[in-house]
Amino acid sequence: MATQIIASPQVVPFPVVPQTVEITQLELAALLSLRNRARQIAEQVEAAEKSVRSRLETGAAVEPGEHTAELKESFRRNVGWRDVSERLAERLYGEGRGEAYCENVLQNTKATRTVSLSIL
Repeated sequence: MATQIIASPQVVPFPVVPQTVEITQLELAALLSLRNRARQIAEQVEAAEKSVRSRLETGAAVEPGEHTAELKESFRRNVGWRDVSERLAERLYGEGRGEAYCENVLQNTKATRTVSLSIL
């Protein structure tokens, strides 16, 4: 008994590239307005945090309830890589070579790309 194979052609759709739509002045104005509101809210948050922090620093008690507040202190050391590198390079390569070594490191370091939106 023979079986019949029916082949149907496969259609591979190509991705549709959306057409670029014009950016309206209304969109830009709305974005600028949102940025301004975000800045205002950030300022309000900063003022509220400063108020709570200053009262905690002076020993104010926190009302019992669901939320607590405390000041946590930590220390971090930031070593200036350039100063350390210059000192090491001068030890290894001789006096006056540290600056050149650091410049060489900077020149051979790949730049990181950043993109920001600027609306004027």
